[in-house]
Amino acid sequence: MFIPVLPAGAQGASNQSAMRQAEPVADDSAQYVRYPAEFFKRYQPNTALDMIRQVPGFQLDEGDENRGFASSAGNVLIADRRPSAKQDALSEILARIPASRVRRIEIIRGQVRDIDLQGQSVVANLVLRDADEAAVQWTAAVRYNIDFGVTKEGAASLSNAWGNIKFNAGIDFRDFIRGDFTPQSIRDGDSNLVESRFDLGDFDGSRGALNVNASTLLGETLLRVNSRFAGETRDGNRLSTRTPRNPVGLPTIEQFPDTFDSTELEIGIDAERELKTGLVGKAIMLFIDNDLDDDSAQRSFDTDGVLVRERVSNTSTESSEAIARLEFNWSGWMNHVLQANAEVAFNTLDNTLRQTDDTGAGPMPVDVPGANSRVEERRVDVVLKDTWTRGRMEYEFGLGAEVSRIRQTGDAELERKFTFLKPQAALTYTPRAGQQTQLRLAREVSQLDFTDFVSATVFEDDDLALGNPNLRPEATWRLQLGHERRFGPDSVVVVTVFHDWVSDVEDLLPLTPDFEAPGNIGSGTRWGVDFEGTVPLDTMGLRGAKIDINARWQNSSVTDPVTGLEREFSADRDGGKLFPLEYQVENEYAITVDFRQDFESSRIAWGWDVRARGERPSFKVNEVDIADDGTEFNIFVETTRWLGVKTNLAAENIFDAAETRARTIYVGERGLSAIDSMEYRRRKRGFRINLTVSGNF
Repeated sequence: MFIPVLPAGAQGASNQSAMRQAEPVADDSAQYVRYPAEFFKRYQPNTALDMIRQVPGFQLDEGDENRGFASSAGNVLIADRRPSAKQDALSEILARIPASRVRRIEIIRGQVRDIDLQGQSVVANLVLRDADEAAVQWTAAVRYNIDFGVTKEGAASLSNAWGNIKFNAGIDFRDFIRGDFTPQSIRDGDSNLVESRFDLGDFDGSRGALNVNASTLLGETLLRVNSRFAGETRDGNRLSTRTPRNPVGLPTIEQFPDTFDSTELEIGIDAERELKTGLVGKAIMLFIDNDLDDDSAQRSFDTDGVLVRERVSNTSTESSEAIARLEFNWSGWMNHVLQANAEVAFNTLDNTLRQTDDTGAGPMPVDVPGANSRVEERRVDVVLKDTWTRGRMEYEFGLGAEVSRIRQTGDAELERKFTFLKPQAALTYTPRAGQQTQLRLAREVSQLDFTDFVSATVFEDDDLALGNPNLRPEATWRLQLGHERRFGPDSVVVVTVFHDWVSDVEDLLPLTPDFEAPGNIGSGTRWGVDFEGTVPLDTMGLRGAKIDINARWQNSSVTDPVTGLEREFSADRDGGKLFPLEYQVENEYAITVDFRQDFESSRIAWGWDVRARGERPSFKVNEVDIADDGTEFNIFVETTRWLGVKTNLAAENIFDAAETRARTIYVGERGLSAIDSMEYRRRKRGFRINLTVSGNF
């Protein structure tokens, strides 16, 4: 066995025996590292999520909401298996598991037991304790935004057993307020200021969820059930005051009210058993149903405050996904693990949009082409894979195939069939415990977002987001080389370089000189490097301190369908989550730096984090739209000194980071005609103070 040694001066247990119990251990083949629960005691965790966040060199990947089960999997397992859930996020599942139920966390970097990594190079596996006593986990939080008010949230979960059924039931809610201040400037093609705008956004709402997860043994079959029901409602208004500057005139008002309601239902069932010695089979069934209603409007007032125009849009979207999946793992062949998976899925989206325009004569219907449609997909996905271990070398070979049929009816009538082969191969070399190098080549096929098939109105931009029924899945050959080096129990560095060859790049495809839609613009390439590292700072005199760094740099190249020149890929317009900033988006770089120092004997910790990412450009047919999210800085202090309750006080977005957006609009096609106008906005979301208390009993 390999047992790393703590650096000199590091904070440890009070005696050598306790120290050894708290140290992570790598097995003889070094395919995984075990972190016992004692390793995390210095961080005073309440939940499994608290523990996962402190694993050295590991970054939680929640997966995504792509259609299908395997393609949306994250990088955390529970008892060797992924939860049979998609919309119940990994972070939420982990937050409902009390830390006292976790025996250890394993960081798995190769073939271990019959675990299917499903394309992940590293996964974390939670090994839970068998416990007969009930455990309750609870959290309550209040966030004060100095500009917009108070947000309240809370959650509670119960872990218990009823007979031979183990279950976890949870509830969470959030009553929120959010807003922003947004000054804007509008300039003509000669950079002359023609209009100043000041927007005030004010939104409030609430959301909540109920979750029930249970497992039991039926004979030799392990049966699991996962269920979730969630709902959200929000209501708000954006008030835009617009003042002409050349020549100077009286201000006018634009209002953009919006009401949003949604419900989500998810039910997952899986059954697993050993069919014969060395052969394990698992069946998964998953059903998801989402309903969304969004009512938005634009109200225009003249200089006297008289309503002169009102546009109204009512959108209703119903989507569903049904998945049946079989997984087989056979380890009866010496030094080999064979895995065979088959998945059948049926997906639907029904979208209706009703829009009216009233300039004083009453509401008149407006036809939005492609907005009222139904999209259906039937898809079959199979894969066969062999992992062969020979001493310090591990060879992985696999071949997958995907066949799908997509049919769209309504405003667009179209049916298409797709077939993809998805080979994969990986070579992993582990010369000694604490070091590993992996070379991987695989063909990956993206899952289409059905909302890209239908059109929508964007009142705030005075624009139309057209849908495209001819959109094809993006296929990528990805080559990556990664190396991991561990320098002790708390220190690890992982560097990965990658190169992607992308067919049918999904971007913005010109349809007319004024409009574009999501579409495929040809072949392109993407390349870059990822860095993950955890470094203890005891040797620098900061006892009990560490710093976690995650960084990504990448570039890309594709032929622009408008100019014919090479450019980078367009970024996703919404950019993902803000506060904290989404890390994996299509842009040039992203970096997060997290510092934490624990005073274990005093049960106090403090820390700070910085998050930044590069600009997010979007290339439309007659416009370049560049978003930048600024640099986010947060600081916290937490303690468990009082009654064992964890109290965390955080100051968030201390520097009031602004989200900026620069639009350059051309008279005709972008780059081939003169500039018509330029818009620049700076949206500020406010400094926040967050108080969170949590505990378990």
